[in-house]
Amino acid sequence: MPLSATRGYAAPEVAQLYRRAQALCQRLGETPQLIPALLGLWRFYSIRGELGIARELAEQCLLLTQRVGDPARLIVVHDVLGETLFFLGEFLRARAHLEQAVALYDPQRRRPHRALTDPGLSSLSMLAGNLWILGYPAQAQQQITTALRQAEALTHPHVLAGVWLIAAHCFQLWRDVRMTQVQAEAIMTVATEQGLPVWLSEAAVFVGWAQALQGQGAAGVARSQHGVATRKAVGSDLAQPVYLGMVAEAHACAGQPTTGLTVLADALVLANTTGDRWGEAELHRLRGTLLLAVSADYAREAEACFHQALTVARRQEAKAWELRTATSLSRLWQQQGKRAEAYALLAPIYGWFTEGFDTADLQEAKILLEELAG
Repeated sequence: MPLSATRGYAAPEVAQLYRRAQALCQRLGETPQLIPALLGLWRFYSIRGELGIARELAEQCLLLTQRVGDPARLIVVHDVLGETLFFLGEFLRARAHLEQAVALYDPQRRRPHRALTDPGLSSLSMLAGNLWILGYPAQAQQQITTALRQAEALTHPHVLAGVWLIAAHCFQLWRDVRMTQVQAEAIMTVATEQGLPVWLSEAAVFVGWAQALQGQGAAGVARSQHGVATRKAVGSDLAQPVYLGMVAEAHACAGQPTTGLTVLADALVLANTTGDRWGEAELHRLRGTLLLAVSADYAREAEACFHQALTVARRQEAKAWELRTATSLSRLWQQQGKRAEAYALLAPIYGWFTEGFDTADLQEAKILLEELAG
């Protein structure tokens, strides 16, 4: 755990220790001590973006834990399997495991001193992002509020930083620039105080993105690029496609959409390589948006990107990504005089939602529908 805290979960020496623990456990047969060794290896491969291996380890842990009969550890295993499925873009299956972890969680029996994460708080936080993507923004906001309140009652720096990081992801997804920056700066404070450099790189991407969207384009690009490069240097590829998407958006805000397109190309290659597909639809949508920012002559290519984003979102049943993309494509069609087609595309997906009508994406979609119907 000290090596994980100071050098990162993906440090090779961390994996060597867990593999040694695994080998010793296997000499003894199917001992319960094998589970934490497998969980340590799961985190190593997960952080490195090797999600296929991570999934196998998480599923192995679930079977072993069910046989051993350890309810406390079952929370951890449902959490890690839910997290892995989330990053793979299997949001419905992820939700099932994360909700099981939350249901088993008793905040009064947490043991943060024995680990670098709190599985219950991790599940609450991850479930918030998952629910938002599935199209339940109000429930998502409730989950992250609960997770933040419980986390801030603790003094464990790693647990706090972990929850704040997922919260930063959630607020970034919801386009809440101010709260994204607030969460990221909180991480930077605790990471500086506790000497946790790995967390600084995570937070830097969000702070840079927020700066760029608030008009500090050059500073935002530099900061987000530094964060992405530092994560890569320590072997962290988990969520890297989404982080690269944030860098690309920062470039667009700085008036550099062509450079942003290059970054997005790298992000899409990485998503295909690692299987890290939770933000794949948004990457395709962003590519269409940046193509239009370069020149209106790229309208046909941009439309193809939006269609690709819709295909991915529908396959994943990711209603939030589908709504955001449908809004982008409908706005393009509106500009091309295709008002009826635009309305027919956007109205059904907007009508599917039953909550969260005060959120940015739903408000934008509503305004556009009113314009199209006028």
